[in-house]
Formats: sequence, structure tokens, C-alpha cells
Amino acid sequence: MNTLLLIGIIIGAGFALGELAEKLNLPRVTGYIIAGVLLNPRVFHFVPLSFMSGVDPIINVALCILTFEVGGTLALAPLRELGKGIVYIALGEAGFAALAVAVGTAVTLPLLVQLPGESFIVAYLPIALLLGALGSPTDPSATLAVIHQYKARGPVSFSIMGVAALDDAFGIISFSIAGIIVTALTTHSALHASSVLEPLLDIGGAILVGIGAGVVFHLLSRALRRLPEGFSIVLVLGILTLSYGLASFLDVDELLTTMTVGITVVNFGRERDRIFRLLEDYIEPLVFVLFFTISGMYLDFDILFRFFHLVALFVAFRAVGKLTGAYTGARLARTPVTVRRYTGFGLIPQGGIVIGLALLARQATGPSVMSDILVSVIIGATIIHELIGPLISKFALSKAGEIPQPLEPNRE
Repeated sequence: MNTLLLIGIIIGAGFALGELAEKLNLPRVTGYIIAGVLLNPRVFHFVPLSFMSGVDPIINVALCILTFEVGGTLALAPLRELGKGIVYIALGEAGFAALAVAVGTAVTLPLLVQLPGESFIVAYLPIALLLGALGSPTDPSATLAVIHQYKARGPVSFSIMGVAALDDAFGIISFSIAGIIVTALTTHSALHASSVLEPLLDIGGAILVGIGAGVVFHLLSRALRRLPEGFSIVLVLGILTLSYGLASFLDVDELLTTMTVGITVVNFGRERDRIFRLLEDYIEPLVFVLFFTISGMYLDFDILFRFFHLVALFVAFRAVGKLTGAYTGARLARTPVTVRRYTGFGLIPQGGIVIGLALLARQATGPSVMSDILVSVIIGATIIHELIGPLISKFALSKAGEIPQPLEPNRE
């Protein structure tokens, strides 16, 4: 089968199962992921495995748009009201999740996996530190899809997206610091100031590129304010792909860059309401279908079954850390009760950036038991998070009362 035929099948299957999921009162994104599982080359062999090597550009463009929209949720006006709470929650849930996973893994891993001839500090502690760092990031894509499908509005929805937007930065910093410590442990080398500053330069560079791209977009939209809607969409996609590509060229975080573009546009762009409405109405449905269906096609169930005990522990430790940290941070910030109770549930989904970080760790360490465990656990956990994440997000938003209830017909 040729590439266009396969893409057509992906769109058609994702759309059909998404609509079926909605009929069953499930989030559409759950249907998209199930469609991806049914088309998974490792499951039914309907789609050739070679096809998956060519879908990276589709995934990257989708991530550009999704992270731009996540950044677009951080408008300053509501942020002033809940800003303290968002920072406290982000610090709490990211820190507690990393701590829970690191400590839990350090205690249980020696009991589950035997690494003969290696000491605890050289073999087990580095894996625990890296998995802990990988436990902090959140993938907001699934939650964003649920929020938009059900038109959810309120402090919990805003807090979830605001915290998720900060998660990328915290995730990169914690992973980079963990990598520095692991290198020192495994090579018995000393820490250097330059290696400590590297993650900060990565974050700063991404923010600068994002702000610059956002300013360029603002100036162009002012000069071309009478553009038809279709050309406005072209301008948005052009700026986003250019900023993503420039970030990749400069070796700074691409997702944080496009997220910063969204933050800049929503706070300083005069056409912000129109731009985000156009994306939500005309581009977002196709992006969701492609992104989540293809994500389901990436899932490797052999890995899930092979390392299920480690995957289950990672998911459990991380969930406990997320829920505990989010509640603690929200309580310290004296946020509303609904924010304390339900924000943590919307931060459970994980994927995207964490898989990229795990693959970076594998590239840095080369083929080894440690890299195999890292990648296997993260991909296995992604399978679980992708399947249950949308359902948990819907549960949280529904319990918080932020999903509008359908009007009952007048029986008179």
C-alpha cells in the first residue's frame, strides 16, 4: 500500500472509532488510540512496520500545534488570579512525582532485576535517578483534547493546562541534572559548573526563540490583519514550523519553544482570539485524529508484557507523587477546594517529551541494561497512560463540575 492510502486509512479509522467512543460516552481520543492499536504494525500486521519510520514529520507538526495551544492557555489575566497556585502545584507535583519514582525504584528494583557484579550506587541508583526525573513531565495533549471536546471551563481546567505548560521546563531541568549526577556516579568523575549550566541554557534558549517567533507573528499579523482566515492559518503554521526547526537547529527544546510562542501570542497578539478559534475549529480535529491514532500505532505490547512489573510500579509511584504533590502545592497556595482535589488527576497522562528524553538517554549511554530498562519502562508506561489518561482527565473535569451538562428536553 502507498503512503497516501495508509494515511487515508488512519484518518478514516481514527474518525470512525472516535465517533463510536463519543456514542459510548467516552472521550474521542480514546477511540483514536484504539484505532491506532488496531492498525499497529506489531499487532495485526496490516500496516507495514516500515511505514512508521516516515511519520516523524506528521508527529512534529502535530506537536507544534498542540504545544502552541497549550501555551495559549496561559493568558496573564486569569494567571494573575491562579498564578501562585499554578507555580506551587507544578513544583509540588513534579517534585513529588520524581521523588516517589526515584525512591520507590531504588527500593524495589534490586528485588526485581538482578545486575550481577555491580554495586547499588553504580547499577541501581542511576536507573532510579533517571526514572525519577522521567516521572515528572506531563503530556497535556490528551487532557487538551478532552477539555476541547467537552468545552470544559473553570479553575481546574486552567490549572491543569498551566501546570502542564511548566512541566516541560521542570522535566528538562530535572532530567539534565539527573544525567549529570549519573555520569559522575558511573564514570567516577567530578561535577563541572558548565555541565550544571547546560540545562539552564537549553531552557533559556528555547524561551528566547519562542518569544522572538511570537513577536514576529504579532508584527506580521498587524501588517496583514485583513488576511482571509485560510491565510491566517497558513501564517500560524509557517511560524510554528519555522520556530520548531530553528530550535532543533540550535539544539534547544523544540516543544518548550512552540509553547512559548503560544504564551507570547495569547498575551500580546491583537488577533489572539481569532487565531486560537481558527485552530480549534479547522485544524485541531485533524491534528488530534492523526496524532493519537499514530501514537497508538507506536505502542509495543511486547515491551509492556516483558517489563510489566517495572512498568506497573513506575505508573503507581508516579501517580501517588502527582496526586500528593498537586494537592500539597494547591493547599499551600490556598486554591479553591476543587483545584486541590482534582487538578492532580489531569496531570496523570504522559508521553511525547518523556519518550524523547528516554531515547536521548539511550543515545548517551549506548546499548546497555540501563538504557534498555529506561526505554522499556517509559514506553510501557506510555501505553498505560495513553489508554487511561483521557478517561482520568474526563473524570476529574466532570467531578469538578467544569463539563457542561446537556440541556434536558422540555417535557411540557
